[in-house]
Amino acid sequence: MTDTVSPPIRIGLDGYNLAMPQGTGVATYGRNLAAAISKLGHPVDLVFGVNIPQRVDDDLRESLFFGQLGADLPKQLTMRRRMRRWRVHPFAHDLIQIPVTGRTVSSEGSEQLPTFDRLFNRAELYDICARHFRRYGKFMTLRMPNPPAIMHWTYPLPIRLAGARNIYTLHDLVPLRLPRASLEDKRYYDTLVRTCVDQADHIVTVSEQSRADIIDLLDANPAMVTNCYQASDMPPQRDPAALPNRLHQLFDLEMKGYFLFFGAIEPKKNLGRIIQAYLEANIATPLVIVGAEAWHADRELKLLGLAHGRKLPGVDRIRRIDYVPRTLLADLVYGAKASLFPALYEGFGLPALEVLTAGVPLLSSTTGALPEITGDAAIPVNPYDIDAMVGAIRRLDADSDLRAELAKQGPVQAARFSRQAFANRLGELYQKVVRG
Repeated sequence: MTDTVSPPIRIGLDGYNLAMPQGTGVATYGRNLAAAISKLGHPVDLVFGVNIPQRVDDDLRESLFFGQLGADLPKQLTMRRRMRRWRVHPFAHDLIQIPVTGRTVSSEGSEQLPTFDRLFNRAELYDICARHFRRYGKFMTLRMPNPPAIMHWTYPLPIRLAGARNIYTLHDLVPLRLPRASLEDKRYYDTLVRTCVDQADHIVTVSEQSRADIIDLLDANPAMVTNCYQASDMPPQRDPAALPNRLHQLFDLEMKGYFLFFGAIEPKKNLGRIIQAYLEANIATPLVIVGAEAWHADRELKLLGLAHGRKLPGVDRIRRIDYVPRTLLADLVYGAKASLFPALYEGFGLPALEVLTAGVPLLSSTTGALPEITGDAAIPVNPYDIDAMVGAIRRLDADSDLRAELAKQGPVQAARFSRQAFANRLGELYQKVVRG
């Protein structure tokens, strides 16, 4: 008697966040999702909305695609393009396959693309689908030859792929749970995620907290919502012996001689309170902030400016770095004395998992999914309690035994969210969805 092996399931993934020049946490989720699918042995189709003409010779599509991957749409639109953006028909839209023949240098754009079998594109797809949804109140339908069995949309997008079972990842409901900390149009967002829940063949999420939010706030059927968590793709240390020299030469930092915050500078990340608590703690260890400015970044960074015509004491010990490539960010994480991530609300909290994976002590939060992800491997604080945050920062700075214990516990806790565990959960879900 022989064991039965489930046949491969072709899976489609969107490139909505993968095409962003600097990437996001959701882009990391997309890369890890593709890696998990590859580990399961399932072929992958990628669907992008890169701004290249639909009518162009096939042999030029590859060069145009990789030339535009990650590029911003032009700010000055021609009259023709403005008209095209205004018009959107209610019928199905066809995707065009991008032949990948090796015409472009293999490393070009490789950091943004996971492993795939087929590559499809529709110019300005994700802008068009939003306008379609606003105008017609229904999801835009896409068509492609030999569609995958499952189309896994990694974000709530108003699109469905004909001939596939469409599943959507809702990472969190922060725009509804923490409305003042996000920029989204709340009415549009509420309608969008409710329609995802109503029309999806299944909803995927990344924590039990987010699953509970989806069920409670959107009246979703619990049987149709699965938490698969997610994985970290934190790379191992690159030449650990040389790390102190790299930190010194590239950033003028000392090994284990700084606190680190990394992530988008926006209200839900709570950076404003982190800066206040750090200044009140009055410690000599510098604070390094790595992240691009997002919505209301000016409010979060207010204490770094002038107060009464002069800088606040301690501000000179705070360093800002706008953006660094993934490999250099990993260096900064591994070299940190501790990381500060007491976010107001997270559906998962990927930066926290990455810090635990690296074995770096972590200051975390008591809200959202962070307690679920960090377990006992971090110091949790109420993210609104400045005094608690000040005390925790001082403890992390002064107590080497505490740091050593947290550094030991971090990788153990992070192992619960390994790539293999993520792949196993996805494999079970995909088999369930295909069986209907």
